[in-house]
Formats: sequence, C-alpha cells, structure tokens
Amino acid sequence: MKLTFLYVPVPELEPALTFYRDQLGLDEAWREGEGTVAFALPSTDVQIMVDVPIGSEPNWQRGPMYLVDDLDTYMKEHADLPQVGSVVDDPNIRFATYTDPGGNAFHVFELGEAGTDA
Repeated sequence: MKLTFLYVPVPELEPALTFYRDQLGLDEAWREGEGTVAFALPSTDVQIMVDVPIGSEPNWQRGPMYLVDDLDTYMKEHADLPQVGSVVDDPNIRFATYTDPGGNAFHVFELGEAGTDA
C-alpha cells in the first residue's frame, strides 16, 4: 500500500487550476480530459489529484489515495473496514472508499488497463 495521491474533488476545474498552479506554484504532472489534473508536490512522489467528479456517488470524498497491486485482495483482507458506496470501476482506475474511526475518507485503488500506460 503506497500513498500516491491526495484526492481533492472540486465543482469546477478552472478555479482549482488557478489556485494550485498560479497561487501555490505547483507544476502540473498529468491531465485526463477536462475533469482531472494532478499536481506534483516538491520533494515527494505524492501528487494532488484535482477532479470534477461525475455523478453523485458517495465515494467522491477528499482524502488520501493508496495504490495497491490488487484491489479485490485488499478488500478481502480488510473486510472489517467500513466501506463507503460501491467500488468505482473506470478504464484508468478502480477504487474503493473507506472511512477511518474519525469518519475521514480514504481511498484504495489499483490502476486499470488504460492507467497502466501513463
């Protein structure tokens, strides 16, 4: 399990771009379509992923995203964790959302077939 992203859902991408790029001075690491942009954090491999969520799934909560090799295995081994919503399946990423004892969301993900090329 590796901390990879800090997930930040936003209602509109442009104001977020202005903030993270222009005001904080972060460099864009990658972009997916018109709804997702990641920013590199200096001196770390962790990125801030800014995203305009599609739909109203309860999974779209801000929080850390941890990369695992196999999401199904992780879910079986951690069946006692409180899960939020259902697994999100996308060609680029597949993830499950959980909460810690304080109610804070965190996401566990594996890369999809399209995400392995990035």
